[in-house]
Amino acid sequence: MSKLLYLISLFSILCAALFYQSALDIVSTLSPQGCRMSRMSPSYLFQAEFDERWTPLARRYSLWLYREVGWESHELHGAPVLFIPGNAGSSHQVRSIASSATRQYFSLPYQIAPEFQGGLYKPLDFFALEFNEDLSAFHGPTLDAETAYTKAAIDYILSLYPSRPQSIILLGHSMGGIVANALLPHPNVSAVITMSTPHTLPPARFDRRVDALYASIYDRLDRVTTPILSLCGGATDLMIPSESCVLPPISPSESMDSEHGSAYRRTIFTSALEGSWTGVGHREMVWCHQVRWRVARAALELAAAPTTERRAQALDRWIRDGSEVPVAQDAEGMMRLHEGEAEVLPSGMRLVLREPRGAKTYLLPVPRASDSADSSSIGSDTARFVLFVRGSVPPVAPQASLSLRVSVFACSQLSFSDTNRTPGSAFSECTKLQSTTHKVLPQPVSGAPFPVPDEGSDESEGIVLFEAELFAAEAAYVAVKVDGADGHGWAVGGFVEVSEVVSDASALAPIISTVSIKLPEPRVLKTSVRLPHILTSSLLVYRVTPTFVDSEIASCSDALLPPLLEHTSLSPMSHSPETHYHPLLAFPTRPILLHSHTSGPFVSPPSTGLDLSFYSSSDTGCALEELRVTLDWWGTLGRVSTRYASSASAWAVAVVSTILWDALSQNGDGPVPSVHASLQRFVSHILPRLVPILFALSVIPLPVGFYVGNGGALLLSPVAPLLVLVASGLVVLSWGVLALSIWLAGLPMKLFGARPKHSPDVSDHSTRSAMLGFAFVLALIALVVPWQVAFLGAWVYHFWTCAAQSIIPPIPEEHAPGTGVAIPLMPTNPHPSSPLSDEDPRVLRPRSRSSSLRSPSPPPSHTWRGSRPSDTFHQSAHLLLLLTWLLPLAAPVLAVWVRTLATAGLMAPFGGDHNVLCVAPALVVVEWAGRGHGALCRSSRWAFLVLAAVAFLAGLRRTYLVFEIASTALAWIVVAKAGPGWLRRLRR
Repeated sequence: MSKLLYLISLFSILCAALFYQSALDIVSTLSPQGCRMSRMSPSYLFQAEFDERWTPLARRYSLWLYREVGWESHELHGAPVLFIPGNAGSSHQVRSIASSATRQYFSLPYQIAPEFQGGLYKPLDFFALEFNEDLSAFHGPTLDAETAYTKAAIDYILSLYPSRPQSIILLGHSMGGIVANALLPHPNVSAVITMSTPHTLPPARFDRRVDALYASIYDRLDRVTTPILSLCGGATDLMIPSESCVLPPISPSESMDSEHGSAYRRTIFTSALEGSWTGVGHREMVWCHQVRWRVARAALELAAAPTTERRAQALDRWIRDGSEVPVAQDAEGMMRLHEGEAEVLPSGMRLVLREPRGAKTYLLPVPRASDSADSSSIGSDTARFVLFVRGSVPPVAPQASLSLRVSVFACSQLSFSDTNRTPGSAFSECTKLQSTTHKVLPQPVSGAPFPVPDEGSDESEGIVLFEAELFAAEAAYVAVKVDGADGHGWAVGGFVEVSEVVSDASALAPIISTVSIKLPEPRVLKTSVRLPHILTSSLLVYRVTPTFVDSEIASCSDALLPPLLEHTSLSPMSHSPETHYHPLLAFPTRPILLHSHTSGPFVSPPSTGLDLSFYSSSDTGCALEELRVTLDWWGTLGRVSTRYASSASAWAVAVVSTILWDALSQNGDGPVPSVHASLQRFVSHILPRLVPILFALSVIPLPVGFYVGNGGALLLSPVAPLLVLVASGLVVLSWGVLALSIWLAGLPMKLFGARPKHSPDVSDHSTRSAMLGFAFVLALIALVVPWQVAFLGAWVYHFWTCAAQSIIPPIPEEHAPGTGVAIPLMPTNPHPSSPLSDEDPRVLRPRSRSSSLRSPSPPPSHTWRGSRPSDTFHQSAHLLLLLTWLLPLAAPVLAVWVRTLATAGLMAPFGGDHNVLCVAPALVVVEWAGRGHGALCRSSRWAFLVLAAVAFLAGLRRTYLVFEIASTALAWIVVAKAGPGWLRRLRR
């Protein structure tokens, strides 16, 4: 192997190792997980009555009812909920959520909790589907079968209730969410909650029918009024790209329904889920305690909600990220204050309450632009009020909140004679201040990791953030009413700048240097920072480094709220933002890495804008001076690897197709070069020209579904050259492995004296036998096995053909057909002293008339008709390299069939993969090559060129197209070479 081939092979190995390690480090550095393990006492009741009378798929799948041992009886006693597992999932995954719902409804075994006694609340009956761990993500017909079985299961479940409830809640994990959405619109489905479900992009794109199912769901969801909520784990989920977890947007014309109002669609990332604030892995989503108890509580509320609007409110209350301002549920909307009933703070002073007791009201004057004391900090008649409370600001509070309760009002002044607004004035009725932001923030502990590994946040943790904007002309004071204070908790509030710090750094600035952002003086409760030109994509990770003043950093230890950084990004696919929280004083020290899923390859083009908010309760801001932002290369590499690894084989096929096109274009009608020579020429001549071409294509704003899906972003353009270099190195490595395997397979033939045929088998009997065998294989594909099995068999058969051809010695040059060597008419006598006799075979004798009309004598026994044995082997070897890289495109469905065969038996329904046309060209070509003929033809080079173009432009997003075009290229060989050859043999 030449030096260039060694170098590119080493480069691909190094890149693969870096990709793998950087992807693994995502969980520990980019988005660490803090989940508490859930506990339960599970039991599962098999629903034997749900048999073939309901659906023929009962032979393949099953239905189970979950019961918490020792807490509830086996009888049905509540509202039905159906859990749908995902790819390789199990019905047992329902246990964590079902157990939480039972133990929330019952405070003790068989004893209903006080908050659920009376009213409309009912316990939940959790049913779970068992799909035998089917690999549904790879196979459209399997998804269709699961959808049909789920639909029948809903009918069966509803028939079990004497009162016949008219609705059922669906919980879908992973691809189970796709199955749930495929059932919509359904008259009996009241709500759908999906967990780690790839809604907008199939995670495995090897089957056209999966894409068709996604398109069908996308078209129907516009007309569906059923509430749908999607929970996403973020970067911690390495199984799916979380940008695909975002629910697709609803068309404006379809977003309103005359009867039901607006359709409810919400995407919640667990990094912002109140009480969670952590990334969650794909499998961990169903058992992470911080997530499962909220899903269970939401399901209890959904079962009691009579209308679609009430169900939407229940979802917003129990599964919320703070992006939506909650609807106030208390009746205290007005308050009247008189002289002496409230304490008025001086203008510009903050409210700081540590361990308050009793009940009291505090008045903060609304600053005006004319107030000299605060004109520099506020600067307009619009003021923003920010309040942090370690307690509750109804209706928002941590689940296990302290007794401290704070309400916020806007008050106007009746007497205008006192222009200084002294405490002696009387006030009109104060009205509840409408918030612009009202949510629970995490409360990380200074010097501790966040989130806490294997533990995460507790239900009692969290600080309520209340923000509101108001005009000084509309209100003179903000009243903060404190109730229920028992010495626990605290409150800090005041007015901050309405404007934000804006950096004019370009998109390239974080790459070539470090962007420094100076924070304004004085430090306030909240500072907003925006970098409008910074590119945001799921492929990019930015590192933020805070800079503190060493002389004042000790003040952070006394801060009620240590400095907290909030990163918010809004996806164009959804109105729900994605939020991440980063404590600036975490220990052990971990880099602050910013990432988002607002856009991603093949989902939406990259957007611009980086929005940061800095929160702190300290007057000094813990001496924070500036933030420095730069690109984190290691995190970015990990994100690239998780987005393109699954479909990188498509570009390997593109590389092999380019090699085939070049090999067939050389030497005119001469022999095909060896694979080694073709690889050498590709790496030294074609690849240096291909890399800049692919780079140039990356900056063209192609549709997001084509090429690498970057929408023409210059910053992401190096992805394409990197991928093609890695793919080229992997192709070189694969040929090294194949060549070694062929040599090893040929050793037994040489050792045991096996001799392959030295000429093509052209007998009529062998041709007809091959035709009968071919017809039998096609019938087997059409009736029993999927075509992927036949393709694997074709690869094995062709590998053996290459091994057999490799041991044929090269023909001598003087006997090579087409070499132009003259054949003497009169033999020469090597021994002049010895005359030639008439019987000597070297004497040329005249032929009879009949013999002169015969066809020329066949070539020597060690030659192949029409080409040298080495040329035939080189053609077969090129074809073997192509078939090898087509195997990963067919293998996923083959794995689905093997799994189904192992779990449900041969008689289980398995349809959709019996199209003989998908594999027939490959079968014909490998059989033709196995009979000693050349496997390729010159005219097929254009088909391979088309295959390379399609693989490069569409292979990463629509990987199934690569195999389809490859089958067409092989069909070209059948039509141009193998087919006519067979027909000529059959006519004899």
